[in-house]
Parts: sequence; structure tokens; C-alpha cells
Amino acid sequence: MQKHRLTVNTPVLATLLLALLPLAAEAHRSFLLPSTTAVEGKDPWVTVDAAVGENAFEFDANPLKLDGLSITGPDGKPVAPAQSFTGKRRSVFDVQLAKPGSYRIALVGENAMASYKLNGEAKRWRGSVEALDKEIPAGASELQVTRTHSRIETIVTAGQFGGDALKPAGVGLEVLPLSATDEYHAGEAARFRVLLDGKPLPELKVALVPGNVRYRGVLREVTATTDVRGEFSVTWPFAEMYWISASYPARPVVAEGQPRPAPPAKRWTYAGTVEVQPQ
Repeated sequence: MQKHRLTVNTPVLATLLLALLPLAAEAHRSFLLPSTTAVEGKDPWVTVDAAVGENAFEFDANPLKLDGLSITGPDGKPVAPAQSFTGKRRSVFDVQLAKPGSYRIALVGENAMASYKLNGEAKRWRGSVEALDKEIPAGASELQVTRTHSRIETIVTAGQFGGDALKPAGVGLEVLPLSATDEYHAGEAARFRVLLDGKPLPELKVALVPGNVRYRGVLREVTATTDVRGEFSVTWPFAEMYWISASYPARPVVAEGQPRPAPPAKRWTYAGTVEVQPQ
């Protein structure tokens, strides 16, 4: 069979491909991309990119601000980043893994989106929760507000996987590994638990997207749904960095031409990065 050759090294065509695939409704993907998720040696360091891209792990949109950055070491104590830098397309920082164990690197924040009418004209607003009450005009009508709690994170291990950094934060949406993240291999299964404010969240759809879609030409997305314990499993199709995404409540599917329901008062989102090694 003759293979159809795709020329996908353009943002436009990549966007069109994504538009044809399920769970591609999110126009951009926020991510933390470590240089590796497992390190050895006497003086281990990792470099982490923080950005928003049309595809996972592509630096074609905006940098992520590092205001909400937290790094938790294996002993549960905070670790300071080093050599932080924010450029046009991405932020970059280094992390020294001075103690053996797993480090949880996360950007956690809360923002607000609002729509309203002012003097008969429809308006939209986006900003911090703190600025919401100050910047929405007093004369606004038909005001609808959604507050979004977001967690963007990755786990990096020096030597032996484990430690206090892997404990649930208990706030927001979390996807926690139930097996060592530094031992993910293509063709093998991994299991996760999803928590919302520290409690298992059943019947939630989770998407796992491998990176480098621009060179592959197809998304190759894997989806899973949590069980009654808030757990799901996935068998890794091939070696790659994977972007894990979930949001709650689920986004409604609206037929073309039909009105969209009112947005929820609060939404929780999660975006994580894991690395899968070849066999």
C-alpha cells in the first residue's frame, strides 16, 4: 500500500490536523518540559522549559510566567530554581537535584474569565482573580464568570523514585502516578490516580498526547476514563515525552448552530509531562 506523505512542518497544517481529531478542542497546550525525567551522577541537574504551544512541547506561542513556580524536593521542602530566564517563546530554569529521590516541579495558579454586556455591547475579560472585582465595570450586565484553577507539572527523579514530593497537594486537580515515573517503557502499562481537592474523581476523561506531532503527522492521542476509585491505566504506544491533560467539569459537546450552555462557575485543569523510554 502506498503511504500518503504529509508535509506537516508548518503550524497551519498541524493546526488543521489537530482540528480533525478528538480532544483537540484546546487550541494551545501549556507544558513544563524537563531535559530528562531521570538523572544519575554526583551533581545532577535538569533544565526545564515552560511554554504554551499549538502542539505539546513546541515553542510556537508564548512563554509561561514563572510566578507560580514551586519545586518540591524528596524531603517535602521547597527547592529554589537557578538561572531563570523568560524569552519570547519560552521560560527556562535549571533545577539542582541535590538529594536522591523525586522532585515535583509545578506551576499552580488561579485565573478568571468573564463575559458581560456594557451599554448593550458584549465584552470579554480575562485576568487574575484579584483583579476581577476591580476591572469589571459597575454598570456591567449579564455578567458570567468562570474561575479556573490550573496545575502544570512534571516529576523528575535523581536515583531512586519516591519521596514526600509525591504526596497529594490536596488542592485542585491532580494526576498522581501509582508506579515509578522513571521506569515507563513503550509497550508497558502505567496506572494513575486522579484527585480533585484530595478526593478520587471517577468518570473523568484523560488525554495523553505524545510530543513531536509535527514530525509524525498524526496526533496519536490516547484517552482513558477514571474508574470509581479515580484511577486509570494506559499502555504506552511508543517511546516519547507525553502530555497528560484533564479538566473538570467536562467541556460540553455542542452541535453546530446550537447555543452553548453557560460556563461553570469554576473549572479545574491539569497538564503534566511524563517520559516513556524504549524497551
